[in-house]
Amino acid sequence: MITLLTDFGTQDAYVGVMKGVMASICPDVQTIDLTHTIPPQDLYAARFNLLNAVPYFPADTIHLVVVDPGVGTTRRGIAVETEAGVLIGPDNGVLSGVWQNRSIRQAVELTNREYWRVSNPSQTFHGRDIFAPVAAHVARGVPLAQLGHNIAPASLQQLDVPPVSRHGETVRGVIQHIDHFGNGITTIPAGVVEGSSWQMTIGQMTVPWGSTYGDVPPGQPLALIGSHGWVEIAVNQGSAENIIQFKVGDSVICVPAT
Repeated sequence: MITLLTDFGTQDAYVGVMKGVMASICPDVQTIDLTHTIPPQDLYAARFNLLNAVPYFPADTIHLVVVDPGVGTTRRGIAVETEAGVLIGPDNGVLSGVWQNRSIRQAVELTNREYWRVSNPSQTFHGRDIFAPVAAHVARGVPLAQLGHNIAPASLQQLDVPPVSRHGETVRGVIQHIDHFGNGITTIPAGVVEGSSWQMTIGQMTVPWGSTYGDVPPGQPLALIGSHGWVEIAVNQGSAENIIQFKVGDSVICVPAT
C-alpha cells in the first residue's frame, strides 16, 4: 500500500500522472490519497497531516510525500524506514514528525538512477520522475539499500516546532496547524490536560473549555481535545481562525479554570 500526500491540488493531472507511473512499475499496488490540498509549499501543514495519518495504516505501508519547494536544488531525496513504515520524499523536514517519537531503522539518499523513471529527471517534477517510481519499486520488494547510499539519521532535516512547556499549573504551546474548518490545532497533547478543567488564552482572548463543539452556542469559541489527540481552539459552527485571527506559530496558554 502507498499513501500519497501532496500540495498538487486536483485541478491538474499531476497526481494522476504519479499514480500512472507507479501502476506501470507495480500494477497491483494499492494507493490511498491522504490529501492533495496542502497549501502550496506549506511544509508544516504537510508534516502535521502525515504525522496524524500514519498511525491508522499497517506498519508495512509506504508513505509518499511530495511537498517540495526545493525541487531541483541540492536538497536530497530520501527513503526512511521506521516501525511505522517507509517514508519517501524530499529531505526538507516534511517527514520529520513521523520519526520524532520513533526509531529510524534505515535512511538512504535516492541516488540510484536505476530506480528512477528516467536518468535525467525533470527539475520541476521529482514526484513523477524520482519519488513515485522509487515508491513503486519498494512496493515490489526492492530493499532500501539498493535505492542509494545510507545516510546518518542525525543528518536528516527537521522542522522546528516549539516543544510544549509546563511551569506549575501553566501549560504553554503553539498553534501547529489550522484545518479546513478553521480550527487551530495546538501542540498540547491530550494527555497533558485530561482529567482537569482548563481555560485557554490566545493573544488577549480567554477561551472556555469544553468536551464537544455543542458545549457553547453557535458562533462562540471553545477549547477542546480533538479527534487527532491534540487540544484545539474551535468555534461552534464557525471558523476560529476568522473570528479569533490566529495563525500558525501563535502562542497558547492553558491554565486551570477559575
